[in-house]
Amino acid sequence: MGNLKGVALSLLFTSFVLHLPFAESDWFINYHIHVTNDLPLLKSPPNQPNLFLHCKSKNKDLGERGMVKGQDYTWDTKVNFLRTTLFFCKARWVGHKTRSFDAFVTDRDEMPCRHYHNSCMWSVRDDGIYFSKNNATWGNVYPW
Repeated sequence: MGNLKGVALSLLFTSFVLHLPFAESDWFINYHIHVTNDLPLLKSPPNQPNLFLHCKSKNKDLGERGMVKGQDYTWDTKVNFLRTTLFFCKARWVGHKTRSFDAFVTDRDEMPCRHYHNSCMWSVRDDGIYFSKNNATWGNVYPW
């Protein structure tokens, strides 16, 4: 009787996995998240960071980085089994504004980011934080 329950649970799990809205290979896709500092240069001193970016997930703190104009903050992630992967960042524009934003949300970003080599492209600018799925067309998703 116990073995029959095990077989039934195995069949139930297999049926569940086969009907998930994604392929098994989706679990192995590595997403590349890029956040670029496209803010205007500081007037003085010119080579000092004008953006501080701190990114993390529930389980992984990537740390804060000071960034000069044109610098890129990059990391990789995979979508977890429950499809709840989330990375969020706090951007602090020195002497101006601070804004938090979601840099990777599975439901929102998985498909758009696949269009450009599995990359999610973000650009921090003087009027907000922009997203692009192709590194050519940008939209202001998080205004300051």
